[in-house]
Amino acid sequence: MSNIALLERPAPTRAPHLRPVPRFVEQDAPAAPATPADLPATRSPRGFALYVGLDEIKAAGAGVSLPLLVDALRRTLAELAPEAETHATVALAPHGSGGRDLDVVRLALHEPGAIARAKAATETEEKNEDYGVTVDISRKRVLIDGESAAFTYKEFELLQYLVLREGRTIERSELVGALWQAPEDETPGERTIDVHVRRLRAKLGRYEDIVRTVRGVGYRFDRHADVVIRYGHGTPSPDRF
Repeated sequence: MSNIALLERPAPTRAPHLRPVPRFVEQDAPAAPATPADLPATRSPRGFALYVGLDEIKAAGAGVSLPLLVDALRRTLAELAPEAETHATVALAPHGSGGRDLDVVRLALHEPGAIARAKAATETEEKNEDYGVTVDISRKRVLIDGESAAFTYKEFELLQYLVLREGRTIERSELVGALWQAPEDETPGERTIDVHVRRLRAKLGRYEDIVRTVRGVGYRFDRHADVVIRYGHGTPSPDRF
């Protein structure tokens, strides 16, 4: 039997950080070639997705734009890894749809975790419609304990404006400027806002305290256990750069 030995490349291991130890086999007894069934059942990374939650207004406030950020990230990646392939997508959502920017992006790009949470939230909302207040943004209506409330257009717009800015105190002057912009609208004084709020609260009945008064400043909506916000079915649509 020959004393010549061949150095054979070791099969991949599950611990790539360990230095492989070469093994020697006799020349007249070569090892059988590895078959797919013999190889480790592992998966390797092929890339990554970076979700960025930032709308155009916030980007402009920072002195940039979404296309500018995408271009900067691409140039940085080209410098660090010239062989990397890139694809950028911007997530679009209806105006006033609310929610965290990052959640909108993840939902638009069909990230499984985001879709599962959105589905669970919708099911919960549907179960809770018979109790409390449901502000249905997509259908422009308010349900109180499952019954449709007779809100005027301006009353709904007022409630919606506060709801979509959850946790932020809105001054009376901002409400006037935002809700009375059409030429045919008679612009009210700031104190007239108080009258509209009183009417709104009267229709909310026992849930009137969901619209809070911040003395000397304006009004605010805080997250409330009795309130469900519905933004409509489906997901925002992504669009490519």
